[in-house]
Amino acid sequence: MTTSGATHYRWEDLPKAELKPGLHRRLISTERMMLSHVYLEKGCVVPQHAHENEQLTYILEGSLRFWLGEDESEVVDVHAGEVLQIPSWLPHRAEALERTLDVDIFCPPRQDWLDGTDDYLRNR
Repeated sequence: MTTSGATHYRWEDLPKAELKPGLHRRLISTERMMLSHVYLEKGCVVPQHAHENEQLTYILEGSLRFWLGEDESEVVDVHAGEVLQIPSWLPHRAEALERTLDVDIFCPPRQDWLDGTDDYLRNR
């Protein structure tokens, strides 16, 4: 923390939590937003879920395929350098098409990620 109240972070200094084999993440959370690095091995699946939080998914490396909507009828591939905006309560699931580093931004912060109740991610 700086004297101004600003906080300086280094990703490599933050704990890298394993959620299940092939899926890890690091988090920075403030009062009104959350930023995360999500590390996915090729073939890793994030099961369908929905949340109140608005989400921006920015792919730094690799690519993710998203299935959007309750019936998963819309399929979107998001590649390095691209961003997918996911509105509140839109059901979605994803699969890593290759080894991927994904930056997720949430507003408000994901309480289930903070308190460890994100069981949909942790099911092995």
